[in-house]
Amino acid sequence: MPSSQNIDLRVPVLEDGIAVFRLIQRCPPLDTNSSYCNFLQCGHFFNTSVAAHLDGNLVGFTSGYIVPERLDTLFIWQVAIDQPARGLGLSSQMLKHILHRPECGGISFIETTITQDNKPSWGLFKSLAKKLGANIQSATWLDKQVHFDNQHDSELLVRIGPFNLAQTRDLP
Repeated sequence: MPSSQNIDLRVPVLEDGIAVFRLIQRCPPLDTNSSYCNFLQCGHFFNTSVAAHLDGNLVGFTSGYIVPERLDTLFIWQVAIDQPARGLGLSSQMLKHILHRPECGGISFIETTITQDNKPSWGLFKSLAKKLGANIQSATWLDKQVHFDNQHDSELLVRIGPFNLAQTRDLP
């Protein structure tokens, strides 16, 4: 069984795009985007995303971006962990890796969307809020009927903050 010490966390590169696409396909219930979208994540949003490699294989990916109209807010788009790397705390490590980058120095809020029944994501972000000593709020953002024509569960916008990253550099 792999350990988290054997996993290399790094800024993604464009060449990671197709591996990200395939990883997300292996991680239901995550929504599969087009492979082009994953190339954009690796090519345009690399400073706020992270690729996790084990023995040369992509085993984790977290994508995010700084919200253009709110430069104090990091939006986390997806967190994907392949089966061999689950249970190692990799999701938390990847979020920490992004938050410690210079590009995130002005971040005092994190947002993401989560469906009501996605227990692993709720656990991850509630734990992150606790580690940051920050409030966590949620409200429906994309409604099942209004936005998804009943084809997808409602997505709740989760907002963590405010927090001061300078005071939380030792995130466990």
